[in-house]
Amino acid sequence: MRAKEYDNIVLIGMPGVGKSTSGVIAAKQLGMRFEDADILIQHREKKLLSQIIDEKGIDGFLSVENDVLKGINDKGLLIATGGSAVYSSEAMEKLRKNSLIIYLHLDLNDLSMRLSDLKHRGVVLRDGQTLNDIYDERVPLYRKYADVEIDETGLGIEETVTLICERASIYNYSQNTDLTNS
Repeated sequence: MRAKEYDNIVLIGMPGVGKSTSGVIAAKQLGMRFEDADILIQHREKKLLSQIIDEKGIDGFLSVENDVLKGINDKGLLIATGGSAVYSSEAMEKLRKNSLIIYLHLDLNDLSMRLSDLKHRGVVLRDGQTLNDIYDERVPLYRKYADVEIDETGLGIEETVTLICERASIYNYSQNTDLTNS
């Protein structure tokens, strides 16, 4: 784990772990601005995630996601990434330079109960891949980039938010960021 000050917090993890839901609440409690990378991608492309994947293919979508994540330059942000963000080493390395990266982890059983229609949700899923396949593929990547891992087993949103905020204070979030200039 890195012992340095950081300007942003980045949440990574599988679809359905609550990155956006817990992220927006934690951002409010920390006095940060919240950004959802999936929404940034949709605004840039003027399409839903599932439409972007259908039209550009998975590699095209991942390229857009990489560009969007690399383009985030503001400070004082709590960023919820899409579950596939860890496929872009270029974007993840850029985010690591000034961000505390928190991996929100759920076991596969709990995750499968939260997720129903992966395609409609805009999950990057190659032909023939299952939730189990992408879980096995992504968990090592999440752990590679994470400074902190929060196991959400048995936790509600409030408890997850509390842990995010606690980790932010432990790992020296630079709270003197001027949010008016973001």
